[in-house]
Amino acid sequence: MYFVFRVDSSIEIGTGHLMRCLTLADALCQRGNNVTFICRNFSGNLSNLLEKKGFEVHLLPTTTALLNEHQQRRTYEQWLGGSWETDVEQTKAILDKKQQDINWLIVDHYSLDYRWESQLRPYVQKLMVIDDLADRHHDCDLLLDQNLYENFEIRYNDLVPSYCQKFLGLQYLLLRQEFIEARRTLRQRDGNVKRILVFFGGSDPMNETAKALKAIQLLNRPDIAVDVVVGASHQQQEEIRQLCNAIPNTTFYCQVNQMADLMAKADLALAAGGTNTWERCFLELPTITLAIATNQLEPLTAIATKGVIRNLGWCKNINVRDLCDEIKRLIENPDLLRKMALLNKEFMNSSLLLESEHPIITALMESPLTS
Repeated sequence: MYFVFRVDSSIEIGTGHLMRCLTLADALCQRGNNVTFICRNFSGNLSNLLEKKGFEVHLLPTTTALLNEHQQRRTYEQWLGGSWETDVEQTKAILDKKQQDINWLIVDHYSLDYRWESQLRPYVQKLMVIDDLADRHHDCDLLLDQNLYENFEIRYNDLVPSYCQKFLGLQYLLLRQEFIEARRTLRQRDGNVKRILVFFGGSDPMNETAKALKAIQLLNRPDIAVDVVVGASHQQQEEIRQLCNAIPNTTFYCQVNQMADLMAKADLALAAGGTNTWERCFLELPTITLAIATNQLEPLTAIATKGVIRNLGWCKNINVRDLCDEIKRLIENPDLLRKMALLNKEFMNSSLLLESEHPIITALMESPLTS
C-alpha cells in the first residue's frame, strides 16, 4: 500500500507533529508499505531526518517566513506559510505525478481543515487526520487524537463525518519501538536522583532549556549527572553548549536517536508537554513540566491531577528560582519520586491497549474503499 503524509516542522511549529507522523510511518514501512512525505521548506524543518531514514520527501517552497520567538505568535491558520488554496494546488501537483494509487493521505497540521481535505479527495482513496485541537471541521475517514482531555470522547462529535472512525484518547498512543524495548528492561527507580534529563522539545522556541540549566546551576549539585537534549532546529544551541560546559557532570546532545535510553537512565526530567509527555510516562519517569504552548496546558493539568508529574504551568510564569526550588523539593523527597514512578506505571497500564498490533495500523491496512 502507498501512504502520503502532509506535515510540517519548523522553529515555530516545533518537531512534535513530524515526529508522531514518523512513528506511524516507521510502523507502516516495517509492514512493507511505501511512504512519502510532503513538507514545507521552513527554517528548522526536519526533512533531512526523513531522508536519512530513507523516506521520499517533497519540499514545498516557503512563501512567508514564520515569526520568531521574540514576536507575537500567529494564529494556527497562519502556520502554513501561505494560503490553504496554494497549499492544495502544490500538493495536487505532487500527487498528480505519482504512478501508483495513493491508498491513504495522512495530514497532521493545525492550519488545515475540511476545505483543504475535500479538495484532495479525488487524488486519494482514503484520508486520515491527526489532531488534538478539536477546533475545526475535518473531511476524513479516520481521525486520531492520542491525547488526554476531560471530554475527549465527545470533542469531535460535530467536527467529522458520521462515517469517520475516531480513535480518541491515550489508549491509541503511537510509540516508537525504542520505547517499547526500553520498557521491557526498565529498572525500578528508588527515588534517589542521580541523573536528570532536560528536554523541552525539538525547537524549544522560548528557550526553556536555558532556564532549566540555570536552575540546575543554582542548585549546585555536581554529584548529579545531567543530560541535556535539543533538536537540530534549536536556535540557541551555542548558549546551551556553554551552559552545559559550565555545569559539572553535564552532557549536551543534539538531535538524538536514543531518547528512550536517556529517559530510562534518568531519575527526574525537566520538560515540556506534547507527545514526549506520554513517552516519559510510559517509561515511568517523574517529571517537572512547563507548558511551552497553549495546547499543552489542558493535558498537563489533567495528568498532574493523577500525580504522575509536577506541572508548574505556563512557562513564562516560572522563573529560574521557582524551578530550582521545585527541583530541590523533589530531590529531597525520594518517597514522593518513588510514588510518582509507580503512579506513572499504573496510569499507563490502565490507559494503553498494549495490543500486539496497534488498532490504527489495523485500520489503515484494511483494503480502503472510496467513501
